[in-house]
Amino acid sequence: MSTEPAAVSSSTDEERLAQLGYKQELHRRLSGFSNFAVSFSIISVLAGAITSYGIAMNAGGPLAITLGWLFVGIMVTLVALAMAEVCSAYPTAGALYWWAAALAKRNKAAWAWFIGWFNFLGEVAVTAAIDFGAAITTSAFLSLTFDMEVTPGRTFLIFLVIIVVHGLLNTFGVNLVRVLSDVSAWWHLVGVAVIVVLLAVLPDQHKPISEVFFEVKNSTGFGFAGASVYAVLIGLLMAQYTYTGYDASAHVAEETHDAANAAPRGIVMSVVVSVIAGFVLLFAITWSIQDYEAERTTALALPPAQIFIDAAGHNVGVFLLFICMVAQWFCGMASVTANSRMSYAFARDGALPGSRLWKQVNPRTGTPTNSIWLCVTLSTLLVLPSLWSTTAYAAATSIAVIGLYIAYVGPVFLRRRLPDFQPGPWNLGKWSAPIGWASIVWVIVICVLFVLPVSGPVTAANFNYTIVAVVVVLGGATIWWFASAREWFTGPKSNLLDAAAHGEPTMPAADG
Repeated sequence: MSTEPAAVSSSTDEERLAQLGYKQELHRRLSGFSNFAVSFSIISVLAGAITSYGIAMNAGGPLAITLGWLFVGIMVTLVALAMAEVCSAYPTAGALYWWAAALAKRNKAAWAWFIGWFNFLGEVAVTAAIDFGAAITTSAFLSLTFDMEVTPGRTFLIFLVIIVVHGLLNTFGVNLVRVLSDVSAWWHLVGVAVIVVLLAVLPDQHKPISEVFFEVKNSTGFGFAGASVYAVLIGLLMAQYTYTGYDASAHVAEETHDAANAAPRGIVMSVVVSVIAGFVLLFAITWSIQDYEAERTTALALPPAQIFIDAAGHNVGVFLLFICMVAQWFCGMASVTANSRMSYAFARDGALPGSRLWKQVNPRTGTPTNSIWLCVTLSTLLVLPSLWSTTAYAAATSIAVIGLYIAYVGPVFLRRRLPDFQPGPWNLGKWSAPIGWASIVWVIVICVLFVLPVSGPVTAANFNYTIVAVVVVLGGATIWWFASAREWFTGPKSNLLDAAAHGEPTMPAADG
């Protein structure tokens, strides 16, 4: 990547933020590693790859799990690189929708409005999916340790406990978030290493390597010609869902030192490290499968948990599951952090109903407390269908993928159409165009792929309601836009004038 001096002038973080139109309100206490750790924790190979492993076991099998992970990882790295270049130029908490407004030649407010709403939908959905996945894992752990029967109602109650705890942890302040995010990054790296080593050493037998990479399974219920290929494509959702949330590095840019360099590095490195760590983890798990069908249909409702037990014994299996469970709690906490920062920034620009309430910052903790609990509430509502729908988790993951990735590449598309774009200190140089266009094409592909049925025959119980949620949010945002928002929403707006009007300092000293 090019790190030569860019058109954006050198300045302190607070000065650069003021150039973008904002007074420093959030506490700037995150290091470059902490910025990376937040995104890496949200991607969380021990969360997404574990809780959605069953999706790929049903659709595609080992080929979708291992080679599918690598293929999707390469495509996602391109998306991350293209996003990071824009992030370096505009290191603000509004991130994606703010970038859209800055890059659009025309209709700046409209671009910001729709990209913001897709980002908001994706952030809420990914928080819901992460904490619901954590609840699934916790249910399996409690079943193994306390013989608790796993039911939809109990799993939902566990989800409520988890997401409320995450709301409380975020309410206490960014210092706690920073410490827990740093611990989380190391927990993930060491945890993956422990799981891989034990699964390599302890099982009496392993699956043939050729099957680990090339075996295809189709348990979707579809039997038409080419159904196996369809199943593999649907199974890519496991990897694509896991690779979400790395926009968090941009959303916490206003809390990060040297944000124009640290935030884009956090975006890219969180993906690259996840590709490597996730591949090693998924290879070890798939290599350790003892009875594919029994583990795919386990009563624990979490195939990797059954694989751990069958391959390494009950006690070691429970220990490995505990590693994953803790990692998922960390992951959900970081997701609430990113979600609330995006909501705060969107509300700061007047785009959410009740924005005056959601944009408030707690002066003691330096956190947008009201936005935190808005995100907790909306994520809980999105998980409610799990009480009666067998595909609720897959739908939540699909909603997260589509919402977030449309928001990810919207600014990339606009950047490609803006020849006089002024890059920040971290940029792609001559590789910017091919990487940008490749990432756009990939997102178009997955937006079509992940609204398709995931199991057949299609019934009310297994219907993929992803398209419904996307249409409701897009339709609602469109109706609201033409009904009134286009008259008053002007896109990102500076809070420096408000600060000056109240006699507040607009550029405080850096908060270390």
